Parts: sequence; structure tokens; C-alpha cells
Amino acid sequence: MRHLPLPVVCAALAVGLVVPPSAAAQTWNSDSGLALVRRAIDRRSLAAGDTALRDYKAQAHGFLFFLGQFGEGLTEPPRLVKADQLELEVYWKAPGLSKQRIVGWRDRAELPTDIAYHRDHLGIIQNNFGAAMRLGEGDEVRDVPHPLAPGGPALYDYALGDTTTLALPQRVVRVVALRVRPKDFSQPRIVGTLYLDAGTADLVRMAFNFTARAYLDPELEDVSIVLDNALWEDRFWLPYRQEIEIRRRATWLDIPARGIIRGRWQVDGYQLNLGLAASWFAGDEITAVPKTERDSFPWREPLAAAIQDVAEPVRQSDLATVRAEVERIAGEHVLSGLKARRLGARRVSDLVHANRVQGLALGAGVVWRAGGEGRELRVLGGYGFGDRRATGRVAGVARSGRGVLELDVFHVVRDVGDAPVIAPILNSFTAQEFGDDYGDYYLATGARVDYRHGLGTRGEWSAGVGRETVDSLAVSAQPATGAFRPNPPLALAGVDRVELGLRRRSEGFAVRRDLRGELVLEGGRLDGGTTYVRVAGVGHVLFPLGGTRALVRAQGGAASAGLPAYRAFVLGGRGTLLGDDFRRWGGRRMALVHAEWRAPVPFLSIAVGRYARTPGSIILAPFAAAGWADRPIAGTPWTATPSTRVTLGLAVEWLGVFRLEGGIGTETRQLRLAFDLSRDFWDIL
Repeated sequence: MRHLPLPVVCAALAVGLVVPPSAAAQTWNSDSGLALVRRAIDRRSLAAGDTALRDYKAQAHGFLFFLGQFGEGLTEPPRLVKADQLELEVYWKAPGLSKQRIVGWRDRAELPTDIAYHRDHLGIIQNNFGAAMRLGEGDEVRDVPHPLAPGGPALYDYALGDTTTLALPQRVVRVVALRVRPKDFSQPRIVGTLYLDAGTADLVRMAFNFTARAYLDPELEDVSIVLDNALWEDRFWLPYRQEIEIRRRATWLDIPARGIIRGRWQVDGYQLNLGLAASWFAGDEITAVPKTERDSFPWREPLAAAIQDVAEPVRQSDLATVRAEVERIAGEHVLSGLKARRLGARRVSDLVHANRVQGLALGAGVVWRAGGEGRELRVLGGYGFGDRRATGRVAGVARSGRGVLELDVFHVVRDVGDAPVIAPILNSFTAQEFGDDYGDYYLATGARVDYRHGLGTRGEWSAGVGRETVDSLAVSAQPATGAFRPNPPLALAGVDRVELGLRRRSEGFAVRRDLRGELVLEGGRLDGGTTYVRVAGVGHVLFPLGGTRALVRAQGGAASAGLPAYRAFVLGGRGTLLGDDFRRWGGRRMALVHAEWRAPVPFLSIAVGRYARTPGSIILAPFAAAGWADRPIAGTPWTATPSTRVTLGLAVEWLGVFRLEGGIGTETRQLRLAFDLSRDFWDIL
């Protein structure tokens, strides 16, 4: 059988077709554009009766990833929760019969989950959706008209974009971009870009989202789809690569957490015109061979290695690019399926938490959105029953392209440290029950304006300016057992602050290597005229070491002599040097390096629901941490380290969620234990 080499076709598609058509080319419903649309509609109608292609059989290789994304702004890459690898036999018969058989299926749960996919998530999309689009067996999207169906021109607007020339071995193919938008955005429709073979008007590629009205599930935020076809027998554009991303958010509370289903499929091994019987297509479109047969499928490599191999291209082909182009086409129209007004909190601890200066504190909030995620107003209030003090904040956010402008007005309790050292919800428990409160608090009142802008794939720069007044807080609560240590006294101060920052986000899920870092330069002026400069940085590096991983984390900073006490660097105990007393050390300079060797070892695998099991391993992580601090600030309890302080220890991690570590200080000779949850979840807890 003669066909155009698929890698050649797809390389050309990746280079040439993912580039958005220029804005200058966007003229809606031109004569030439509508003429191409009519040709494409006619071609799709004729293809159903084309006797040259009567049927085919192919193989589909697929991955389904269930991911969780967490944290303020949902800017960090998602965490892998569950991965499924599937092998399918794909059958098609004119004019529109489809059958898919799952012949291989294996899975792995990284976190506990009971997710069950809709049946049509387990297979590919045939015939570019046909005349109407349907997802999630009709529970997610149903009866959305195709823009190249016979009635399409009455429902959609079309605009010609750029033309890409593909120099293939057999012939030259000119591919034309065609933008599509609904005439009425209040109806269930699609928004995106189609790519057509200019010579035949065949559909080569689709990249699109849906309108908000198309989503039937109230938890659906959006759905992004890319369908790539490849040329076979110098004539037939058939499915080659498909990607889909379904993003969901909770409907009752606006905590920054998102569930994502991401599918990636590749189709090859086509055999054309086999004379398939129509009876073969009876019953459900997607079926599976018996489990014993699926389990015995001869996979070429372990699942963990397969996930690693496919994770990198999945991250690189993030459908954020498709969403950005769809937003440009939609203009001011809202495409998100989320409600515009919801109860809002940045994390669970905004609703309820406990510490030694507030006692038990309750809170509530609400968020209003306009333009999808483009504009946001968030109001949050709280009350501490120990200090009988009300707190609150009002934050407004405006997003445009890769830029984010935020205004924040606040009267809140904050911790002295640059970063938390324990999951907030766990700190509430240890403080309330045992008197172990891992924070040093002050009251901040003021306002600030920040602007952030993306740099490259993972980078971001930021600038901020603000004014705040800080005051000390006294211990005002009593734990169930034990006693609280004093909260450090901090003199009343008013400060004008300016910040510049650079940030590189983590690579994401299932990574062999990772590099994340943040550097912040801060300048301030205290009431009375004293000025200061402060620079702080934090980051980590993850890299392979044989069949294991090594992780190095570092943080530190330095400041000038005028540094106010509440901006001091602090060190010691949980989260930094476990073998030392908590925050015994601090001052205007600090450095900390933590290095650990992460080795998987066999462990009990537990069934999760009907289809998944937890990994049959845990992570053992011997570690060493070294740190020092000097130039203490007068009036604070933090002193300079006599020399570099070192902690040696061992950590055990399970499911990427739970971590138990023990560390011995080489100077203190004391063993201390700490149980915690993964840092990935701290922002929402």
C-alpha cells in the first residue's frame, strides 16, 4: 500500500498549522471564504458515498491522564492523579459506521481517586465528529452543529486565514486556515480554526473550544480539542493524532483547584477496503475484549516508562495555545462554562483555621467574574474568636493575553516567613490540639498593585507597589494540651514597598527533570525616612540518578541595615532544619540548601475503585540540609547561627501526598519527626 509518510505530514502540520492566522487576514464571510466553506460541505457530503474508500481498519494508541491543578491563579502545572494506557482496534465503514475495540488497557493511580471515564473518552473521534458533536455520551456536550454540516453557514461566521504549503513527496498540498465563530454565542456552538486542503476542500485539522451554552455539566469549565488528519493513498485524509482536554471546577466553592482529563491518541497501521461486513458494527461503538485478554496485551515497556515518554510532548503541546487563539476569535464573548458568581475562598483555611494569635477563626467570601476568567472581584472576610478581631481583603484581577493586573486591599494576619513550612490545615490541628503553632504572626493593613506577565513557556516577570502598616499580635488562645510559645513582638511600622520578581514555574507532571525558581528584589521606605533593600530567592532542581531521582532545594536572601523586623529571614525546625529548634535563627542574611536522594522501593498496592490501583512502591529519601543565618535584628528573638547548621535524616513518601521525615541535628544530637502533606497541596489547604 502506498501512502504519504505520516511523520513528514505531521511534522509539517506541527510547524505550519499551529501558527495562528494573522489578525489582518480576519474578514468575516467574504465571498472567497464562503465559497471554500461550500466546497468543504459538499466534499464531506460526497465523501460518504465515495466508493474509493469503502472501509478501513487501524490501530489507535492512547493515553488518558487525570490531573489535578492547584494553587493561586491555577498557574502551576497540574499533578498526575491517574494514568491509563489503551490499545484499540479501529474500524470504519461508509457511509458512517464506526467500531472500536479495546484490546489492551492498563492503569496506575498516583493519588486516591474513584474517577470513571465516559465510554467515548476511551476511543478516538471518527469522521471529524460527523454532522453534530457529542462528548461524554451526551452528558458533557450534545447536538452541537458542525460548522461544515449542510446547515453550517446559517449558524456560523467564517474568515479566511493564512495559507501553509506542505511540500510532500507525492505532491504539494496547500492548507488554508478558516476561522469559525457562531452567529449567536448564546447557542451551543464551537469556536476555533479549521484547516482545509485548498485543492480538495478536505478537512485536515480542527482546533476548537465550545461556547458556554454547549456545556451540559455545570462543573465544566471548558473543553479544548485538536484533531489532526494525515494523507493516505495520496487521497484520503484520515485520523492520525488527536488531543482533548476537559477542565472541571467545583460548583459550590471557588477554591483554586481544577480537575483535568487529558487524552492523547495516535492512529496508524491503516488497512483500506477490507470488505468489512455491516454486522460487525452492531451494538456499542466502543467495546472491550475480556479483561484477561486486555491484561495479557504485549506492552513494549513498563507503564511508568511509557508515561514518561508521552508526558513531555503532552506538556509541550499544552492546549493553552488553542484556548488563547479561540479567545481571540471570540473577542468579548464568554466561553467558560463556570458561573459568574460563586462562594469564594483562596484555600480551605480561609474558611476555618486556628493559631495562637486568633484562636479559632472562621471566614467566608464571594467572587464575581466577567469575561470568563478575564476580570474578577473577590471579597473575603473572617473573624478570630480568640482575639475578637475581624479581618478581610478585597482583590480585583484583570487578565489580558499573558498579562495580569491585580489590586489588593487587605487587613489580614500574616506569617513572618517567606514561605509556609507546614500545610495550613495541619498547622491548625497541631496548634489547637498540642500547642505546636508553626508560624510567627503580625497584622498587616494596606493596599498594593501588582502586574505579572508571561515569559516564554514557563517564565513570568512581575512588578508591584504598595503601602502597608504592620503591628504586633499577642497570644490570645489556649490549646487543648501543652502551651503556646510567645509570638514575637514587632514594632508598629508603616512601609512603602516596591517589588520586582522573576519566576520559572515547574515543568509539570511525570517529569524526569525539573527546574523551578523565583527571585524577588524588594525596596522599601519606613515612615521616618529609613530605607532598605532586600533580595530573596527560592528554587529546586530535580534530575535523574540512574533509576532514581535527586532533588536539591535552595532558599535564601540578604538585606540592608534598615530592614524592618517583620521582613527578617528565619530558619530552624520543621520545613528548614528539622534537627534544630523551630525558628531559633534569623536575621538580615540567610541561606539553606536541602538535598535528597529519592529512591522507589516495593510497597503494598491497594485497589482504588474498580479499575485502578495505587503504585506498588513508596519513596525513600535520605536527605541532608545545611543552613546559616546572621546579622540579627534588634528586638527580635532570632539570633545568628554560631556556624553552619546541619540536619541529616530520612523521609518516606506515599502516593506523592503523605510525607513522614525524621532528622537529627549534627550539633543538637536530637531526633525530631515531622508528618506532613505534599507541598503541592499547601496553597489550597
